[in-house]
Amino acid sequence: MDGRWSQSKGFMKVLLVGVGGVGEAIAAIAKERSWVERIVLADYNLERAKEVQRKLGDPNRFPAEFIDASKQEMIESLARKYQVDLIMNAVDPVFNQPIFDAAYSAGVKYMDMAMTLSKPHPTDPFNKPGIKLGDYQFEKAKDWEEKGLLAIVGLGVEPGMADVFARYAQDHLFDEIEEIGIRDGANISIDDYEFAPNFSIWTTIEECLNPPVIWEENKGWFTTEPFSEHETFDFPEGIGKIDVVNVEHEEVLLVPRWVKAKRVTFKYGLGDQFIGVLKTLRMLGLDNKDKINVKGAKVAPRDVVASCLPDPAHLGEKMHGKTCAGTWVKGMKDGQPREVYLYQVADNAQCMKRWGCQAVVAQTAFSAVIGWDLIEHGQWKGVGVLGPEAFDPIPFMDKMADYEFPYGIKEMTPEPVA
Repeated sequence: MDGRWSQSKGFMKVLLVGVGGVGEAIAAIAKERSWVERIVLADYNLERAKEVQRKLGDPNRFPAEFIDASKQEMIESLARKYQVDLIMNAVDPVFNQPIFDAAYSAGVKYMDMAMTLSKPHPTDPFNKPGIKLGDYQFEKAKDWEEKGLLAIVGLGVEPGMADVFARYAQDHLFDEIEEIGIRDGANISIDDYEFAPNFSIWTTIEECLNPPVIWEENKGWFTTEPFSEHETFDFPEGIGKIDVVNVEHEEVLLVPRWVKAKRVTFKYGLGDQFIGVLKTLRMLGLDNKDKINVKGAKVAPRDVVASCLPDPAHLGEKMHGKTCAGTWVKGMKDGQPREVYLYQVADNAQCMKRWGCQAVVAQTAFSAVIGWDLIEHGQWKGVGVLGPEAFDPIPFMDKMADYEFPYGIKEMTPEPVA
């Protein structure tokens, strides 16, 4: 696809809130799409937005703007200034509420890759959910419907692509589903750092230290202890067997709303070292996102941790290996047991060569741009607050190869016992 674009009416204009690793990857992937008229690169760190603008090489098509994502009126003002069609939320989910509300107020479409944050149950956090991921957004669904506006929540890779796979499995691969389990693992290493997360540490702390949510047909949503239900999962394309554990994640809150399954889980391959670091941060109170007084300055301990670690957006040259995101499904087809894993593997070397972005952020960004594509060309339509499962999965999956982002399906049905 060539890089030509048009200013004619009907071509998509996007306010991209957050130009970190994933935001940069979104802009780099979208740059080649002729129907993307303009992407406003908006970030609290204006120099970062200008750095990405220089890489993209077209300041008219990619204007850089300062934004404070906690200020709803500032987001609305930029959306109106550039007459955007869609606000794309690519910042840490602590800012979801003002960005989501700004899109509603400005009367434009909204998309994010992670939903509004949860709050653990005040007295029984490891059995009962308190405020769940996305509760705020789904409570506003009727308002969005009445206004005729569309908000797609959780459209990254996980959540996002993984949810599309769940809907595809229901519609095309199974008659009855026993369990849908999102399984994420990688064999990525990073040079020169003893500890360097390849994704936002702020978000990683949030999802890994909160009580994981599980959904079961007869119980609904319930919680468990962090890092529970350890299992070993065999990932494809040379990644191999990795230990995975329960982690709080949006798919468990999204999939049961549109896909019929008896159980839904999310498990992530964190590794013993990573789990140990996260437990230490919790023990010391360094996971706290509320500001404390430090010698007269008000700072959030979690922000300090994030500032002490390397920026994932700048780790690509030091990263090696592959990352795999996917959806494991177990159930029945034509009266016989069936088990499959639908997945996407991103190779860091290929992502760096093709997009100039490391694999983990590139993999997250692809789904968002494919979502824009489907909206722009009328293949995904709707109003209200919808997850990826609410739409036909075929157009999305058909576009994956187009975007050099192919999926695979691994048959995992056990051999019948003789």
